[in-house]
Amino acid sequence: MAATTDEDYSDYEDLMCDRAPVRAFRRWCEPPLFWIITLVGGAGNLAVVWIYLNFRRRLKTMSDVYLLNLAIADLLFVVTLPLWAAEASHGWNFGLVLCKLNSALYKVNLFSSTLLLTCISADRYVVIVEATKAQNSRLERRRRSWLVCVGVWLLALLLATPELLFSTTVDVDSQPYCRMVFPAHLGNFTKVLLLSLQVSIGFLLPFIIMSFCYSVIVAKLLNTRSFQKHKAMRVILVVVVVFVLSQLPYNGVLVVQATQASTMSLKDCEQINCFDMVGQVLKSLAYMHACLNPFLYAFVGVRFRHDVLQLLHWRCWRCQTSSNKSPLSSTRVMSDSDTSQALSL
Repeated sequence: MAATTDEDYSDYEDLMCDRAPVRAFRRWCEPPLFWIITLVGGAGNLAVVWIYLNFRRRLKTMSDVYLLNLAIADLLFVVTLPLWAAEASHGWNFGLVLCKLNSALYKVNLFSSTLLLTCISADRYVVIVEATKAQNSRLERRRRSWLVCVGVWLLALLLATPELLFSTTVDVDSQPYCRMVFPAHLGNFTKVLLLSLQVSIGFLLPFIIMSFCYSVIVAKLLNTRSFQKHKAMRVILVVVVVFVLSQLPYNGVLVVQATQASTMSLKDCEQINCFDMVGQVLKSLAYMHACLNPFLYAFVGVRFRHDVLQLLHWRCWRCQTSSNKSPLSSTRVMSDSDTSQALSL
């Protein structure tokens, strides 16, 4: 991460290197990108939550449960970004308590979002590869999905505990910043451990599971005769490619950060500053996944596109007429069977 959450710079870097160019670059780079992610991601995920609460009324499938929780996680994640944008511009002026809470909330939703994407891929595997079994146990699977979501949130809370413990405000050039600062007796081991956990649970494990599930799904689709087969495979390809392109570069940065904390392999200040600037750009790229999730996972489905049109139609109707008859009352509610196997991905 950048200095906002989990970049606890080493003594060598703090004492021997001039970090002003990094802070200046961050002041120029992060605020506009974070605000774009906040506005676009906030609108998209709010639409998902609004549709579930107003049009769906109840969650019919496992994917519905995961998509709602994913939208909530992404929504809470983008809520933290304006404070980090403000810090990049003017330093952290929100106090110690909010520093800890915002850091923890940021990390909770970072982990929960990635883990929920993994759950969605596993659910798609069951629905398509084990279609008969999934159909016969739909009610049980939906109930189980709530337990899975509770487990995801609890695990994310556990993984965010270090943010509550070690996040604090520190003065850099007479300006406060919110950082992770570890006690001297813990050394860099804690930082290496936390970065390793973030890469392993936040990227590597989900990537392995998603790759397996979607590979088997593609193999299954190749053996089917459906005009929607190619569209389904394109959806899978886009989902995997977007996940890899957005997450792999930044997680590579985290691996280098862990190596640097352990071995201090980078000693040239210009290289260190350049690496941090690249990391800030790749971090913003990774955060854009919160904007893309609604379009990759929710709006791609027939039912959700139908509900989005309902939402727009309803808003237009509210603006144009005061008639007692709502257009929603005459619109057919789509069942799970209306969503094709391909587009329910």
